[in-house]
Amino acid sequence: MKKVLASVLALAMAVPLFTGCSTDNADSGAATQASSAVLASNTAAATGAVKAPKYVFLFIGDGMSYPQIQSTADYLGALKDNDYFQAQPSLDDNKGAKLDGPSYLNFMNFEVAGSAVTYDSNSFAPDSASTATSISTGHKTYSGSINVDETGAVPYETISEKLHKQLGMKVGVISSVNLNHATPAAFYAHQASRSNYYEIGQELVNSGFEYFAGGGLLKPTGADGDKENLYDLASKANYKVVTTQAEAEKVSAADGKVILIDENLADADAMAYELDRTEGMWSLADYVEKGIDVLDNDKGFFMMCEGGKIDWACHANDAASSIHDTQALADAVQVALDFAKEHADETLILVTGDHETGGLTIGFAGTDYDTYLTLLKNQKISFAKFDSDYVAAYKEKKTSFENVLKDVEKLFGLKKQGAADDKLVLTDYELSQLKAAYEKSINGTAASKYEQQEYVLYGTYEPLTVTITHILNNKSGISFTSYSHTGLPVAVLAEGVNAGMFNGYYDNTEIYNKLAKMLNVK
Repeated sequence: MKKVLASVLALAMAVPLFTGCSTDNADSGAATQASSAVLASNTAAATGAVKAPKYVFLFIGDGMSYPQIQSTADYLGALKDNDYFQAQPSLDDNKGAKLDGPSYLNFMNFEVAGSAVTYDSNSFAPDSASTATSISTGHKTYSGSINVDETGAVPYETISEKLHKQLGMKVGVISSVNLNHATPAAFYAHQASRSNYYEIGQELVNSGFEYFAGGGLLKPTGADGDKENLYDLASKANYKVVTTQAEAEKVSAADGKVILIDENLADADAMAYELDRTEGMWSLADYVEKGIDVLDNDKGFFMMCEGGKIDWACHANDAASSIHDTQALADAVQVALDFAKEHADETLILVTGDHETGGLTIGFAGTDYDTYLTLLKNQKISFAKFDSDYVAAYKEKKTSFENVLKDVEKLFGLKKQGAADDKLVLTDYELSQLKAAYEKSINGTAASKYEQQEYVLYGTYEPLTVTITHILNNKSGISFTSYSHTGLPVAVLAEGVNAGMFNGYYDNTEIYNKLAKMLNVK
C-alpha cells in the first residue's frame, strides 16, 4: 500500500508535465480539471481498479511522427503570424518582430502525451504491416507480415476481433487509403504478405465487423482477375455496399453491416489527398461521423481511423500534401472529441502513428536557421494529381520546358523571375535541377551516370514532380532524408477514460497491452 501511495504522490507531482502542449487561453480551472483526470486515471491503474471505456477511438496517422505533427502546427502558426518573415534570427533585420509560434492541433493538447518505439522483427525502420500488427495484437513480426508470427504460420488475434467476439462491441475500420491496405488490414486480417490483397479482402468480408469506410479494395477480383468480386462476396455476406455519397448519407445503424467506398477515388483507388479534395467531397471526418451513427449501441464500439495519405505524401517528399492530410486527421479527431463531450466518462480517444515516413525535418541547409513555411501555401495540387493531370500530358505532347514552367508557377508558385526579395524565384542552381528533371521525365535523359545518384534525386517518383516539391520544400525550410520509413518513435496522445495509462516511453506493443488490460479481453 505504501508503494501505491508513493506512486500516486509521484504521479500527482508529474501531472502538470503532461497536460498538453499549449497553455494559451487556458484558465486554471481547465488545467486543474485535466490534471485531476490524469491523476484519477493513473491512480486507478496503480490500484488495479481500471474502468473499461464503452467507446474507443484509435486514430493512426500512417507515417506520422513528431515531425509531421509539428510541421503542420508550425505551418498553421506561420500563416497566422503577420510579421512571420520579419521575425528572423538576425537582430539586425527583424525590426523587433517576434515569432508567434505554432498553432496546436487538437490532439496536441490531449491530457496525456506518451511515445512508442516502432522497430519490428527485422528492422529499426519498419513497415506499416508489422507496426500495425504490434499495435493491434501486441506482437512483433517481420516487415510485410500482418498479424502472423515470423514463420507466417501462426496467426495473432487482434484487439478489434477480441472486442467484437468477447464483449459484443461493434467495430469500425476507416482509412483514406485502400481498406485492404496494410494498416486497416491489421485490425481484421492474418496474412504472411501484405500484398495478398484478395485474401485480405476475403478476411474483411468474413470479419463481420459492422463498418468499413474510405478507399476502395485493391485487386477485388484477385491478382489475375479471375476470382469472384470482393464486393459481390460482401453483398452475399449481408454487407450493404455503398459507392456514392448520396447513398452514404442515408446509411444508418438500421443497415446492419456496411461498406462505404468513397465516390471520388483518386490515385490507386484511395481517397483524394486533402489538398485536392473539393468542397462537395466527403472527408475523413465525414466517415468518422457516419461511423458513429452506424456503430453506436448499448455495448459500445471500437473505431480505428487511419490517415493513410500522410504516409503516401511523405514517401513522395510532398510536404504540403502531408500537412493538409495531417490537418484532415485532426478534423476527424474533432468528431470524436465532439462525441466525447456527450459521453465524457465512457470514451477513450487515442492518436498515434505506426512509424515515421520520409525523414521529414524542419530546417534545411540552404535556409540556415530560418524557415519560410508560408511558401508552402503556394502549392495548389498534390504530387499525384500533378502527375496524372499534367505530367502525363507533357509526355504525350512533348510540352516545352518554358510552357511547363508556366504551370509550375501557377500550381506551386516557383518562378523564373521576380522581385529581389521574392523567395519563390528560382536560383540558377534550382533551375538547372528542374531542367534536368524535366529532361528525365519527358525525354528519359539520365540526370547522372550513377544509378545511385538517380535514386537519391528522384526515388521511384516522377523526376519532374518530386524535384518541384523538393525545391519548394527546401525554400520553405523543410527537407526529407528518405523515400522510405525511418526509425523515429511516434507520439501516443490520449484523452478520456484511462488516458493516464498511456504516459511514458514504451514499445508500440504496449498500446495493445494497455487496451487489452483496461477492456478486460483475453
